Amino acid sequence: MSRATLQLTEAATLPYLLSLPGVQAEGSGGWPVLCFLHGYDEGAPLEIRQALTRHGPLRAASSPRATTEFIVVAPQLPTRGDLWYHYADAVQEIVQQVQALHHGDPQHTYLTGFSFGENGVFDLALKQPGTWAALWPVDPTRVPQQEPGRPVWVSSGEVSRRRERNFIERLRLERLGNGPSGDRVYVDQGEDHVGTAALAYADERIYSWLLAHRLPSSGS
Repeated sequence: MSRATLQLTEAATLPYLLSLPGVQAEGSGGWPVLCFLHGYDEGAPLEIRQALTRHGPLRAASSPRATTEFIVVAPQLPTRGDLWYHYADAVQEIVQQVQALHHGDPQHTYLTGFSFGENGVFDLALKQPGTWAALWPVDPTRVPQQEPGRPVWVSSGEVSRRRERNFIERLRLERLGNGPSGDRVYVDQGEDHVGTAALAYADERIYSWLLAHRLPSSGS
């Protein structure tokens, strides 16, 4: 299956890849926006296209829903490390620019990340509660300092399951069952770190869950 054409933007605080759906957005709200934060190994100096298609929604084997139903924006750190909190303002600026230029919907804008990128999801969400409609952390390496106040779907793997109880208690998570998913979801399919990312970003249920969540107009 062919994937969306990726646009590289370097004239920003952080360089980023951008994937746009191939047809016009319906209605006045615009397209949902999904921002992806990469993990340790995908920081510079790894070439950005190789880095940001290794894991996450832009990976060839991920669900095509990511690039046909969302604007996907994926920035790259200038160095490797658990550093996304240093670039919270830069990520927010990029996302707002993408919203303005490409008819992105601020009320349907979501944040996901893998490994150290997932740590960034929690760090940014705590600083920017009025930006993200829902959060999708994939095998995080540390428990957030406090409850982020947004809907959360945790895709857990070999790293985060070591602190399973801490994640569940801090985020008030419920394990995914056969019925409808709530606002706080925990899923562990028994995979290793990389395998967890592969399954998570290919799982169409999560994209449906994201789209069911909307940021209130007040940003509260």
